[in-house]
Amino acid sequence: MLKPQDLAVAVVLALPDMGAWTYASLAVRLELSASETHAAVKRAGLAGLVRGRSVDRRALFEFLEHGVRYAFFPVRGAPTRGVPTGVLAPPLDRLMSASEGPVWPSATGSARGYALTPLYRTAPDAAMRDQDVHEVLALVDALRDGGPRERALAVRELRARLAARSSETRGVHADATIPHPYNHPCSRAIRAASTRLLAPSLPIASER
Repeated sequence: MLKPQDLAVAVVLALPDMGAWTYASLAVRLELSASETHAAVKRAGLAGLVRGRSVDRRALFEFLEHGVRYAFFPVRGAPTRGVPTGVLAPPLDRLMSASEGPVWPSATGSARGYALTPLYRTAPDAAMRDQDVHEVLALVDALRDGGPRERALAVRELRARLAARSSETRGVHADATIPHPYNHPCSRAIRAASTRLLAPSLPIASER
């Protein structure tokens, strides 16, 4: 079964500076243990999001656009202080004016908003160490938690940040149009992954 940190692994592996990644560097960047990182890459591969050492961007964007808000649905809480995410974090905070928005609860956070359970437990720590990681995880949260406008902007910004490297000749440029899931060449694999994703276990509850 795909876990939420597996999606984070796939998204971060798609960043342009991850061309020569190692399991150790990926673990440090995501604030995961070595064993968690190995397991996450393996599950992402079984789900079709990662192929070898490269990300299948077509499958990744299909899942981000059509599946993430159902598979890893947002869990909101009371107003609190924390690390900004979604519409309160870059880059969306520069593109739209939001009167309220989500934060990952943290005593050292700089923003106030309603609590949003992060995609995985140590995501706020990774975000505070690495601006690029913060931005892509915040954009994923906008896809999970936002309305139509926020989701459209988040997809656009993620495509810009996760554009295929020139060395990935089989990759699809992030600006490519993503067809409907049931017409997609990888649709059977994605539907199979979605079936595993929607199993009874909740993505964050299991970590509490």
